[in-house]
Amino acid sequence: QVQLVESGGGLVQAGGSLRLSCAASGRTFSIFDMAWFRQAPGEEREFVASVSRSGGRIYYADSVKGRFSISRENAKNSVYLQMNSLKPEDTAVYFCAAVTSGAYASRAEYDYDYWGQGTQVTVSS
Repeated sequence: QVQLVESGGGLVQAGGSLRLSCAASGRTFSIFDMAWFRQAPGEEREFVASVSRSGGRIYYADSVKGRFSISRENAKNSVYLQMNSLKPEDTAVYFCAAVTSGAYASRAEYDYDYWGQGTQVTVSS
């Protein structure tokens, strides 16, 4: 059993920054690939960023490249998403996800087994 808890969401003006955190418990964190997904109202969840278990493989969605940065601290059982230059279209619920199956930082939602409850990010214009 793996539990993921996101934090750090909130309301920010366009051009501002937020740092999201995801804390994991229940198993050895270092064996997980981790990812961030987001879901805007009326839309399906979409991939944002991912990082492999050792941190050596990282992917970003085209829409966030150059603005968002994913990182992990295995000693703290945590993964982070630094979000800079935020735009109104970034408004969504952001979810942390984990998988142990060796997905090599997959960008596909269906590859992930464990999910947090999500944290709301709202960017005002």
